[in-house]
Amino acid sequence: MLAVGQELVHSGHDVIWCGPEKVLRPLVGPDAVVHPTGVRAYRRYDETGMAGLRALWDGYLLPFTRFTLSAVDAAVAEHRPDVVVTEQYAFAGGVVAHRRGVPWVSLCTGTLELTPPAELAGFDEFVADRVAQVREMAGLPAGAPVDPRFSPYLVLALTSPALLTGADLPSRCVLTGAVLGSRPNAPDFPWHAWDSSRRHVLVTVGTLVGHMIGDFYDRAATVLSALSDDVQAVFVTSGVAADSFPADAIVAELVPMLDLLPRLDALVCHAGGAATEALAHGVPMVLAPVRAEQVALAHQIAASGAGIEVPILDATVAELDTAVRAVLDEPRYRQRARHIAGEFADAGGASAAATHIAALAAGADRVGSRG
Repeated sequence: MLAVGQELVHSGHDVIWCGPEKVLRPLVGPDAVVHPTGVRAYRRYDETGMAGLRALWDGYLLPFTRFTLSAVDAAVAEHRPDVVVTEQYAFAGGVVAHRRGVPWVSLCTGTLELTPPAELAGFDEFVADRVAQVREMAGLPAGAPVDPRFSPYLVLALTSPALLTGADLPSRCVLTGAVLGSRPNAPDFPWHAWDSSRRHVLVTVGTLVGHMIGDFYDRAATVLSALSDDVQAVFVTSGVAADSFPADAIVAELVPMLDLLPRLDALVCHAGGAATEALAHGVPMVLAPVRAEQVALAHQIAASGAGIEVPILDATVAELDTAVRAVLDEPRYRQRARHIAGEFADAGGASAAATHIAALAAGADRVGSRG
């Protein structure tokens, strides 16, 4: 979202942000207009599969919509935008825009809703019920023709054809590839410890699921210790304790991911946002997903040939070793990752996303009165 906003500002458009100011302000700068929503805490859930999906909707998405609905409505009423751009799970943006007759755009940062894994039995029925609850919460008539996950005007999916083979995409869906921009909050990195004579593998599970990975870091560390003559490991700990990092590994709480990726030979991750960023740089990976949205992306990357999927709790050291060595040493994985990087580049990324949004803002007909 930040990258898209940056492109729109650079093109001369006014961008108003709606969200928690203490999170947004360091990213968008002191001069940007931020309409605050306030901040509240939500339960961290440990469930996976369909149970995890229920926890996501009932413990976060529905309460989040209820909490932000009035603030988003006030922002749209006050600023009268030509278009509302909303992250796919920020449902208040879509229902408020629909209610006030403003064109809106869904930005799909993940692929779960586009291509739910087959093992999520009952996905469609469950989501249809929760979508109905969102409409009711927003005061829309029962059966109103609006799905807050997918705008009828424009859906921007941050992916490419190689990852969506055979997918039945929503109407007015545009594939933009990865949407990346400058990151003013990027942390420092101990480059003095970087050994340019060796290959490099980065291990990360992001910031939200570290409590759900068991001893995955210990197993990964065992693998990379055995490869240390040729490979230097980088571990993004994100609060996860591990007792057996290789002696010369670089260990950091956070890293400047976009600066590191062009220098990496492989990535070991949970198929979160770093996976898409890695594909944009042609980096092959070992994927150990935790939650349903990560499983969806891991399935796609593995099917594309750009990575290998392993179970995060059950993969043995031997299985991890085989997977890491394969993505490092077998050219086909990097070749497929680079193919997807090419598709991402051709799709246009942040620039293409901003162009589509600006075109909608300039030319779309209104679908009702604006307040």
